[in-house]
Amino acid sequence: MNDLTPFDELTAKLPQLSAFQAAWNEAEEFLRKQCPEGYTPEDIGQIAWDMLPDQEKPAARDALFYCWWTALVADREARAAYEAMEGQR
Repeated sequence: MNDLTPFDELTAKLPQLSAFQAAWNEAEEFLRKQCPEGYTPEDIGQIAWDMLPDQEKPAARDALFYCWWTALVADREARAAYEAMEGQR
């Protein structure tokens, strides 16, 4: 039994934004308009964090930790690949 409409079936495959991703996008758009001279990722992140309801903050914190770890691992792998390539010269 399939209770999904054709629209539901199509949109079910789209990535879903987390509350923090949505807040990040909103904060970035706000800063883009309010600060044409520039802003930092920290500015965006702080505004996004402050916008989040308290019940959303644990999941956002976990996502930030995961993002940090992913970037750290990717950097380590890139450095190791670069060093291996340099060693072959």
